Amino acid sequence: MKHNLKITIILLSMFVITQLIGIYVVNFYSPVKILNGEVTNISAPELPFGLETPELKEKSEFNYAFVSIIFAFMIAVSLLLFLTRLNAEFFLKLWFFLVIIISLVIALNVFAYQIGFFSYKINLFSRTFPISWLIALGISLPLAYIKIYRRKFFVHNLTELLVYPGIAAVFIPILNIYTISLLLILISLYDAWAVWHSGIMQKMAKYQINQLNIFSGFFIPYVSKKVKMQMIKMKGSSNSRKSKSKKIRVNIAILGGGDVVFPIIASGVMLKTLGLLPALLVALGAVFGLGYLFFFAEKRKFYPAMPFITTGIFLGIAAGYLLT
Repeated sequence: MKHNLKITIILLSMFVITQLIGIYVVNFYSPVKILNGEVTNISAPELPFGLETPELKEKSEFNYAFVSIIFAFMIAVSLLLFLTRLNAEFFLKLWFFLVIIISLVIALNVFAYQIGFFSYKINLFSRTFPISWLIALGISLPLAYIKIYRRKFFVHNLTELLVYPGIAAVFIPILNIYTISLLLILISLYDAWAVWHSGIMQKMAKYQINQLNIFSGFFIPYVSKKVKMQMIKMKGSSNSRKSKSKKIRVNIAILGGGDVVFPIIASGVMLKTLGLLPALLVALGAVFGLGYLFFFAEKRKFYPAMPFITTGIFLGIAAGYLLT
């Protein structure tokens, strides 16, 4: 087992919660509802502040969107690596800060809307905005600031539960079952290459944690039972100076943001294609894939999570088609 049972359960629980929140957020913004096998188009709420993406219908449109996503992904990774080499911490933190705000606003707007704030609007800069957008923005700004510039672990992981549902809501309208399947395969191959061959993932993760003091994913520091006993002995030691000089080994359990967001996107595509049950089966498959990795991986070794998660997702997709 890669981590102890307690940490493994915590990571898996956060992953499950994020998947469920993701399906809820995606369903909120989706103009396509499937009930009893029938497709119904409704007038769904818009993404906040003009972030709406077009709802594609033709196969050629999905293919073009897929190519655009691949190029955008390549550009984003290249830019991230370039800024990392330059140690451009200010720009990298600003980049993360803006992405976090946008994602949180998309997710939090759902809950502000459901509470009842959707019916209230306000005029600002000669434009009319739903008050739910502004409430979401008002909550997102301090959370993003604490997350990026103050490094509070609780706030970091709490916001991660909402960040990836917000990101997924932007991409799902421009993907279908074929393009998301191909995207998952390509991402899994890249993940395997980046971890097992080039080591890019490890370098990026270490740079984010050690230099930027942030991490794009779930992040849980913990110590082993042996270290806990040493800490207790150190506290009770009469030689306080010697005790303070000893270094404590802290383990870190992490799960990258890509490993969280792609299953949400896959579930969202299934949600608009076949309905809620297939979407939940995809999420369940992703959980089983990640759980298999956690329970059978070796300690202090790096593993690409996406190949395992993608395998589970494909099993969930197959089950979804068989049951509908």
